[in-house]
Amino acid sequence: MPLAVTHVISTVVLVDLYRDYITRHKHYFSLGTVFLAGLAGLLPDIDIPLGWVLKLFGLSLQHGGYTHTLAFSLLFLIPGLVLWQRKKHKPAVAFFVVSFGIFLHILLDYALGGGAYEGVMWLWPISTQAFKLHLLRRLSINNIPNALDAIILLAWLYHEEAAHKIRDYI
Repeated sequence: MPLAVTHVISTVVLVDLYRDYITRHKHYFSLGTVFLAGLAGLLPDIDIPLGWVLKLFGLSLQHGGYTHTLAFSLLFLIPGLVLWQRKKHKPAVAFFVVSFGIFLHILLDYALGGGAYEGVMWLWPISTQAFKLHLLRRLSINNIPNALDAIILLAWLYHEEAAHKIRDYI
C-alpha cells in the first residue's frame, strides 16, 4: 500500500511538472499551490483521525470509505469549475489541485493497494461495489512502498537540478 509520503510527494511532483511544462497560467500555480496539492494528496486519509474522534462517541468510520471515492473528489472539482467560469481563476486552481490530489490518492490506493482492503468504491453513491488492482500484492513485492518514496524523491530532485539548477540556491 502507498505510504502517506507517497501520496504527498507524488501529488507534489505531478503538479510541479504540470506547472513547469504544461500550464499557460503559471501565475496561478505558485509554490503555495504546489504545497496545497501535496496536502490534498493526503486528504482522503482524513477518515483515520476522524475515526478516532468518532470512536470517542461510540461511532465508527471505516478507512477507505467515503473519503476514498470520486464523489469526494467532485466536492472540490465542481466549485473549481464554477469559480473558473466566473473568472476567479486563482481560487479555482486551488480547488482543482485539491480535487487532483484526492483523485491521485484514490488512484494509487486502487492500483497499489491501500484504503479499504476491498478496494475503491469508484461509483459511490450509485454503487458500493469496490474495485482493486493491488498490484504490489499480486506481484509479491509488498516491501516496495518504502523504496517507492525514495525513487520518486530522487527522480524529482534529479529533474529539479537538470531543469532549474537547484544547486545554485544551496
